[in-house]
Amino acid sequence: MSNQVVVIGHLRVAETDRDAYVADCREVVRRARAAPGCLDFLVAADPLEPDRVAIAERWASRADLEAFRGSGPPDDQRARIRDVRVVELDLPQDV
Repeated sequence: MSNQVVVIGHLRVAETDRDAYVADCREVVRRARAAPGCLDFLVAADPLEPDRVAIAERWASRADLEAFRGSGPPDDQRARIRDVRVVELDLPQDV
């Protein structure tokens, strides 16, 4: 039996672009939540830091995460990211 995977952390984008960046992630969130093995997926604006975007994901398995992730965000979205601080944690299935 494989472990669940939790991805947690944040991105930094330009302060003036943060809200637009989060809005542009809506379709990614929609697709992720519909993907096999997705247990939770969130991209949200930080309420205190104007350039920070919170990321939280939970997947039934690493295979499910990797199948969804593919090559990562589109180039135009990737270019807007100034910094990434994200960790992936393996958790037992019964958590």
